[in-house]
Amino acid sequence: MNKHDLVVSLSERLSLTQSQSVEIVNAWEGVLSDALQSGERLTLQGFGTFRPWKQSFRAGRNPRTGESCPIAPRTSVRFKVGKNLLRAMNKR
Repeated sequence: MNKHDLVVSLSERLSLTQSQSVEIVNAWEGVLSDALQSGERLTLQGFGTFRPWKQSFRAGRNPRTGESCPIAPRTSVRFKVGKNLLRAMNKR
């Protein structure tokens, strides 16, 4: 599923126009991005938790040449799945 598919699915489930659904998805992206950039974690009870984490400097390797190259430190995002989502994914 990509962003367009999400917008279409949201508009169908909530009986909204696709432009309203785009606004909702964009607002969600903005809220999540702002929270993570400020170092906060965002928890949706039962769904999961998004949190920023700092990756440290490490040595990498160019797979074509085998030459080692440095990988600069950066901030990334981790997602830990919630119990309800995990149960829903593993129903049999």
